[in-house]
Amino acid sequence: MSRRVLVLGANGFIGSHVAAALSSAGWSVRAGARRIAEPSRRAPSFVWVVADFAKLTTAEAWAPLLAGVDAVLNCVGVLQNGAGDSTRAAHVDGPRALIEACEAAGVKRLVHLSAVGADDDAGTDYARTKAETERMVAASTLDWLILRPSLVVDRAAFGGTGLIRALAAFPLFSPVVGGDQTFRPIPLGDLSAAVVAALKPGAPSRQSFDMPGPEPVSMAETVRLYRGWMGLSPAPVVRVPRALAAPALAIGDLLGRLGWSSPIRTTAIKQMDHDVSGQDSGWAQALGVTSRGFTRFLAETPASVQDVWHARLWFVRPVSIVTLGLFWLITGLISFGPGWDRAVAILHEGGYGRMAGPIAWWGALLDVVLGLMLFVRPWTAQVAIFMCLATVGYLTAATLSLPHFWIDPLGPWLKVLPMMALCLFVASTDARR
Repeated sequence: MSRRVLVLGANGFIGSHVAAALSSAGWSVRAGARRIAEPSRRAPSFVWVVADFAKLTTAEAWAPLLAGVDAVLNCVGVLQNGAGDSTRAAHVDGPRALIEACEAAGVKRLVHLSAVGADDDAGTDYARTKAETERMVAASTLDWLILRPSLVVDRAAFGGTGLIRALAAFPLFSPVVGGDQTFRPIPLGDLSAAVVAALKPGAPSRQSFDMPGPEPVSMAETVRLYRGWMGLSPAPVVRVPRALAAPALAIGDLLGRLGWSSPIRTTAIKQMDHDVSGQDSGWAQALGVTSRGFTRFLAETPASVQDVWHARLWFVRPVSIVTLGLFWLITGLISFGPGWDRAVAILHEGGYGRMAGPIAWWGALLDVVLGLMLFVRPWTAQVAIFMCLATVGYLTAATLSLPHFWIDPLGPWLKVLPMMALCLFVASTDARR
């Protein structure tokens, strides 16, 4: 009979792959995540449970999730405080209650996934709270193990690795802030094998392992290697002064607070400057697994056209969202302001008579509302689809009343068609994981 493991953060970049590895190794996986509708469709063989650390702040609240569980793997992590994200809840309040619940329920084994650089000296809330989590785990009576990986790389890309690939695929040159920061990337497959080994009988206990890969590479060299991996022609790596990068980091922090999480944030830069390499700890030997270097990983994982598309579109998507939202917003504001008389005149020309004014007013209001709604993170895809459908209706009515505008030299109807294509692009690229 297989044993049961509770994987927390099982819908994340690391958690989903580790949960799959544990399932393949014979474990019965109870998968915990804040939202389970989408991940449960991706991995229907897991038993999915809602596990929101912001709400699970008492041992009693954790008890139902731990019933029948032999081991717990905690992969939950938050880079920076923002809409729906709290480093305190994810790294301190939730884990404290989890540890107490594990001790009360008799769940002995706890594997906690942290990160290199999770130290008080890093100067970030992320690192301070992560360090506090590690201290709580170490002070517990559980059979615990703390794993602190360096940069985790895989064929899939998310967060920091997605950004690095995007920088590598940047046209003409690859911009980086700094460039001398040293990574020791660890392939996700190797990390997953280490977690599986950590849950075997006789595995190391009550220890903390930094998990760097065997090959150190600078940020600049990482970008160059990724560019070659995607088959793109060589391009110079341009080091961007930190003063010039500051506005982008400030925008990233603001977007994070609005729900648009991004690796381009001050916490990410501070962590990279502090430590993203880690110390040799002998983790591979202790757990009996193989550790591959970055260049070997790339050689064993050929890039596909999907990888190139994702890297090239990484910056294109936010530009598309901003452009599309501003197009609708500004169009509506112009109709309410300097373009009002012209808008009403065109509707009169189309035969709408006394309804011209109300139609122009409501149409302009719809433009403004949809333009603003597009920037609300959970609504973006649905709003983009609605924009496209609304435009179909708009063009249908316009064709019936003002068909000659299709052959107007300025192309007022024709110019709407690329906007519809942009709507479809924004909607179809909405997936984050």
